[in-house]
Order: sequence, then structure tokens, then C-alpha cells
Amino acid sequence: MTGKDITSANWLVYMILCNDSTLYTGITTDMARRWHQHKNQTGAKYFRGRAPEQLVYLEFSDCRSSASQREASLKKLNRTEKLELIKSTKNQVEQYDLAILTNNINQLT
Repeated sequence: MTGKDITSANWLVYMILCNDSTLYTGITTDMARRWHQHKNQTGAKYFRGRAPEQLVYLEFSDCRSSASQREASLKKLNRTEKLELIKSTKNQVEQYDLAILTNNINQLT
């Protein structure tokens, strides 16, 4: 979503580093809610038996369709390619207000 205000994005494409060192990729409209679901094993089945450790990648998207397409393309990447993407300028995780995410997660618990 180059050149647009990130606060106007409706969808987020994200990667989470798990406690077993794997990377989970997903989409959401509410990162705090989704993190809480993953943490409590009420979201994706992937998190049954593993736990989220850190939000390591984030991209903003205008619509569900483009977010889903981007998620599918990220899931096709091998681990090395995903790690390179995490280090790249495409990663918008630092632009996301992690303080808001943390506060929202605390309110959910």
C-alpha cells in the first residue's frame, strides 16, 4: 500500500514467529484480536501445540481480496525468502503502533 495512509488500511497481512521457530502467515482486520485468538488457541488450528512469540511482518492492504492474494503468495515462499522479506523495506511492522496493539491485547485478557 505504497503512498497511502496506513491508518486507512482495512486489512493486514502478517507473519508471526512461533515458539517452535516456525513462521505463521495470515490476514486480519484487527491484529490485537487475532493475536489474542492465536495466543489462546481459539484462532487457527496451527496454534494448537505452538504459541505465537512475536509479530515479525506486517503489510497493509485495502481489501480482503488483495490481502488474501498476498497471503497466498507469502505462504508459497520458502523460509529463507520469508526471512529476507522480514528484513526488507516492505515490512511495515515498525509503522504499526505496537503500543496500541499491546494495549488492545491487554484489554482482551
